[in-house]
Amino acid sequence: MFDLKGRVAVITGASSGLGRQMARAFSKQGADLVVLARRMERLEELKKELEQYGGKVLPIKCDVTSSDDIDNAAKIAEQEFSKVDILVNCAGSSKDAGVLEMKDDEWDFTINTDLTSVFKMTRTFGSIMKKHKYGRIINIASMYGLVGNNEIPTIAYHASKGGVVNFTRAAAAELAKYNITVNCICPGYFYTELTTEVLDSDYFKKFADAHVPMKRYGKEGELNAGAIFLASDEASYVTGVVLPIDGGYTCV
Repeated sequence: MFDLKGRVAVITGASSGLGRQMARAFSKQGADLVVLARRMERLEELKKELEQYGGKVLPIKCDVTSSDDIDNAAKIAEQEFSKVDILVNCAGSSKDAGVLEMKDDEWDFTINTDLTSVFKMTRTFGSIMKKHKYGRIINIASMYGLVGNNEIPTIAYHASKGGVVNFTRAAAAELAKYNITVNCICPGYFYTELTTEVLDSDYFKKFADAHVPMKRYGKEGELNAGAIFLASDEASYVTGVVLPIDGGYTCV
């Protein structure tokens, strides 16, 4: 089960963090990859690493907030592979501030990067999937798209990830007739370039110990099983699902 040989997976934000982890996971399952990010040198390094698993790896420089970049990436990917089977919308970033302090440009940056990019990527690559009557779209949101929090003021991040959650449901309903599934993973606390400083602070370690039932952060690789399942042929009747992988944070 869950063999992805012969499948083409597009992964955004692949130069670092969770996107890089997703790229490793799909490559190990045999998929051919199209890896997108703004830092081309990071993508070239990733290509060298992943080619050991036998699949093709196509790096493309792409800013996921740019419609032109996305359209260009889709054109290159389709020319190379003639299809796209899987899309993992993993790119993201945020400006943190509370609702009373956040500036317009900070709000716009976060919404564009974390929510509007998911719409643009789904619109473009979903159109390729429609032609082939097959697709698996996986959006990486956050447990903060399901709940608020009183530790870190980050209102735009909450709003954008909540938008991704319900975008997933709406897109799943629309695209089901094309045999395209759309699902969402909501990670808890995982180390990335953006989170390491906060997660390593003594204060936040105490907070996580008190509020995460499993009393630890997520480890690298612990998102992989959920993503691979949702991308598989075996998950053909699973769509519109929102899957928290958060050590139990959202269950209490």
